[in-house]
Amino acid sequence: MARRIAFLFLISFTFHVAALPQGPPAGVRPVVVQGAMRSETEKLASNLDNVSIERVGGWTFWRGTLDGYPVIVSRTLKGIANAAAATAIAIERYNPIAIINQGTAGGHEPGLRLYDIVLGNSAVSLGAFKTPYRPAGAGSNALDWVPLNLMASDGSAGNDSSARKVARFPGDTVLLAVAQRAARLHTRGRVVDGVIGSSDMWIDEIDLIERFHTKYGTSVEDMETASAAQIAGLFHVAFLGIRVVSDNTTNGEPYEPKTGEACEEYVYQVVKAYVATLAR
Repeated sequence: MARRIAFLFLISFTFHVAALPQGPPAGVRPVVVQGAMRSETEKLASNLDNVSIERVGGWTFWRGTLDGYPVIVSRTLKGIANAAAATAIAIERYNPIAIINQGTAGGHEPGLRLYDIVLGNSAVSLGAFKTPYRPAGAGSNALDWVPLNLMASDGSAGNDSSARKVARFPGDTVLLAVAQRAARLHTRGRVVDGVIGSSDMWIDEIDLIERFHTKYGTSVEDMETASAAQIAGLFHVAFLGIRVVSDNTTNGEPYEPKTGEACEEYVYQVVKAYVATLAR
């Protein structure tokens, strides 16, 4: 009788354990999803299961799972330096298989409307330039500035003619293809491929926007994507920028903060689709 009771207990215990939610297998590399502000991360973090919160300095990371796969939502804070630091911390701490940087952006094309989403087939740095010499009193003209690729030279970038080009960081083709397939799920605007320009500037000068759009192909501008892409590239981690148009000076559309939530909803679907391919 005792042996029979023990056997029944073992069966019951085994069934109970099997029925519990299973965490990701040990050693599985997570997907990191970045956003700079509360309005770009709160909804994504709330959609994770088994969430724990970790803070490193001023940066916050929500660790959880999505459909059983490990996903980390990272609030990078605003700006080039913050996004680069948050990306390096995430890679060193969590060893992600991929990083998606997402959030709001200003339009550089008149045809882009509020809630349109740009998938970054590349990101470019709009924050490094060499100015021509101008004597005192001659003023300044940003349209004359020459871009600097700070990754292109070990020496003085300002004196190296090979570095006088915009720094460009391509998006991962697999992530881009997954995001393209999920485009039908975004019903509040279009989803298009494009170039995301990044700097610590908020640019409302039409002539300067036109120069960036014409010379470097920028579709939108933000303050994080290119720097996060640069760090991801140095660590050989797959990366994609996804940005929703929150305002567009070129066609007069004012800033709409709720666009960030729409981007989160779309990115959630992209991450679900991507982790499904990883699970297979």
